[in-house]
Amino acid sequence: MLYLIASCIALLFGPLFYRYFSSGSGLQKGLDGFIFVSLGGLVLIHILPELLEHGGFITLFFVLLGVWGPTASEKLFHRYSTITHNITLLLGIGGLLLHTITDGGAMVLAQQEGNSTLLALGVIMHRLPVGVAIWWLLKPQVGTRWASAVLAAMMALTAVGYFAGEHLLTQLSLENTVYLQAFVTGSILHVVLHQPHGHQQEDKHGKYQYQAGIGSLFGLGLLTLLLLMDTGGHEHAHQPHGSEQFLSWLLTISPILVGSYFIATSRFALGLRPSSPSLALRWLQRLAGPEALLITLLLLGPWFALYQVIGLLAIGLLMTMTQVKITDPHPSIPDSALGFGFGQLVDRSAPWIILSLVLANLIGHPSVPLENPALQVFILLLVFLPMRFCNLGAVILALALAYSGWSQIAIAFTLLAAPVLSIGQLKLMNWKQGLMLGGILLAGLMVADQVVLSSTVTLQLPDTVNVLGLVIIILLFGASLLRLGPRQFLSRLMINIKSTSHHHDHASSHENSAGHSHSHAKANHTEHHHKHQ
Repeated sequence: MLYLIASCIALLFGPLFYRYFSSGSGLQKGLDGFIFVSLGGLVLIHILPELLEHGGFITLFFVLLGVWGPTASEKLFHRYSTITHNITLLLGIGGLLLHTITDGGAMVLAQQEGNSTLLALGVIMHRLPVGVAIWWLLKPQVGTRWASAVLAAMMALTAVGYFAGEHLLTQLSLENTVYLQAFVTGSILHVVLHQPHGHQQEDKHGKYQYQAGIGSLFGLGLLTLLLLMDTGGHEHAHQPHGSEQFLSWLLTISPILVGSYFIATSRFALGLRPSSPSLALRWLQRLAGPEALLITLLLLGPWFALYQVIGLLAIGLLMTMTQVKITDPHPSIPDSALGFGFGQLVDRSAPWIILSLVLANLIGHPSVPLENPALQVFILLLVFLPMRFCNLGAVILALALAYSGWSQIAIAFTLLAAPVLSIGQLKLMNWKQGLMLGGILLAGLMVADQVVLSSTVTLQLPDTVNVLGLVIIILLFGASLLRLGPRQFLSRLMINIKSTSHHHDHASSHENSAGHSHSHAKANHTEHHHKHQ
């Protein structure tokens, strides 16, 4: 009974936090950062892998439908975009209400003999960001009365789950509602990614990014605590994918990643810089760094590293000899080597590294039937085209896919194609250059199909070194979050940044519409100065 009361009290912190943090634009930005990181991270790292475990590959379709369906509807029926967004919001709230019943059941299970009480504590803790998010999303749109009604309904349904018989919990089990929950999860992601009306405070000069960064760090701390609780007490903690696997990857990669940043700092000090007048040297930095080669050599083995060197050398020669321009060149270069290696490069690579780990944790899940190498390459092609992976992100993705048991053909394709194969880069090439690039990639796939590239000669570091490396990476990525704020931090992942600046205009006046258009243009101009290599 104590767990039930505590979970209800946790929900009530939502209105209290909102009342305090909505008193100023800076504090509101901090609240936005907290929800963006804590709720979004919980969905991507914990909830989605569990849905995949029960629903398989088709689960991803329903998640994507929930994320992009409302956006597509709003573009097709722009006149009714507000209605579409409200329906999406309603679906997300409905899904959270359904989930509260299973939360109540989980707390009952935690009290049974042989089960860990950490499960109940995790349920209580994750109600904190949920309560804040409910109030943050609903109060500006429907008012205090309806937002309070939703919180009251969540408390009541939690009690229903807590006191309900085993039959009701079985009917609402994940196996029976997995596709519905996948669609609702996508709807929640849609609402979190696209700020609701009432939170679009003007911040043209990044005045409140620091406050947003502070909020995101608090959200990251809460997310880490929840995931550690899940690892220690959740009944699925032994599964090969999820929060435990995510943490294992971070521990393995972090010290080598710190070494890569040191190499980047050194080569900048020695004169190998993005501002180099030599197109060949600029392509070398775009494709390999060469700091990315260190990760391949130490964690994937010498044969993969040799394959990557030869393949990227062929691509670099093609791009240099045919005078292909580099998409998203550096707009500005810091004066100091440390500022480049541990500042600018961290800002550019951190989002890609996080994306790569999350992506591999999802598409590399054992429940996703992608054993066929041709299908794996096709899926990766769909991932690469709308984005523009940095070289460090590409290597981390290849490494995580290797740990997930993907074929060496897919791993090799990631090493060669991810840094260069994107819509933005292809637009700067003619059809002959595109065909030649395709030929090199096809030849690389044929080599990977015939030659064994995997190796047992990889670096194994002591646990203390891995933990120290992880602490350093957390500090570096945390500093980047503080500088940029969570939304600008992740906006680098897409070529078309405008899609992440999605707003729902609840005003119908022409003046407001013009003002929004002006701010969008200015935002796009500002984001141009933050493009990464």
